[in-house]
Amino acid sequence: MKTNSIINTNELYQISNQSNLRIFDVRTGPNAKEEYQKKHLKNAVFVDLNHHLAEIDDPKDGGRHPLPKFGYFIKTLGRLGIDKDSDVVIYDDKNGANAGARFWWMLKAAGHKKVRVLNGGLQFAESQDYPLASGDESYPETEYISEVHDWQLPQVWIDDVKGAAENPEYLIVDVRESQRYKGITEPIDLVAGHIPSAENFPFSDNLDENGLFKSPEILNEKYTEFFKNRDSNKIIFHCGSGVTACHSLLALDYAGFELPNLYVGSWSEWSRNFDVR
Repeated sequence: MKTNSIINTNELYQISNQSNLRIFDVRTGPNAKEEYQKKHLKNAVFVDLNHHLAEIDDPKDGGRHPLPKFGYFIKTLGRLGIDKDSDVVIYDDKNGANAGARFWWMLKAAGHKKVRVLNGGLQFAESQDYPLASGDESYPETEYISEVHDWQLPQVWIDDVKGAAENPEYLIVDVRESQRYKGITEPIDLVAGHIPSAENFPFSDNLDENGLFKSPEILNEKYTEFFKNRDSNKIIFHCGSGVTACHSLLALDYAGFELPNLYVGSWSEWSRNFDVR
């Protein structure tokens, strides 16, 4: 049976006393840990994007947030208190649009069965009076026993994307906001612009005016029209550094699609390897 990829605040509250529940706060930013310590959902443990969910080296080789080695990630899951039977719920402070969705993708790619992202993230849960806490929290360490030995969800690399950019059978989807896609502004990477032939479907279009995911039916309709009958293996999603793109993959999973390819290196890698000015 397919596990829903999204959980609502009221649903989380109903299972909050479940012994195998593991809640994780994956907010980002320069003061993320300090903000977590000031206020987070009760029982939530902090996960650091740069430390737990990426192995950062040279952005020219893998982008700003390349995936860590698979074995390291499996050990990280154990240190966080996750085992294969854990019911994992993830949130961030950006409606799941940032590291929350990245952690979800990584767990799914590691073969974990029970993992969902909290609809609306921290802000919406707080508006619904979900219990909050402060300070640091942790779960007892486990040994995560994985049945697989490498990432299981579809990925592509920079050479694959270069070929796809020259092949009209492929669709390269840039989920960054339109101003960055158009090259009008670039607040993070060295060069503004987009990968040749890439089309823009901003991740924010997955959300309604309240910062909640649109219904699976609406998302399915919008993406079906956008994909134009392409097979998922000929669709590539990317963003700036392979984090926010996972928000759109989460939306696709929620809407019932087979997951297409993720290009983790994204614009941060591409723009450092090709002359795009």
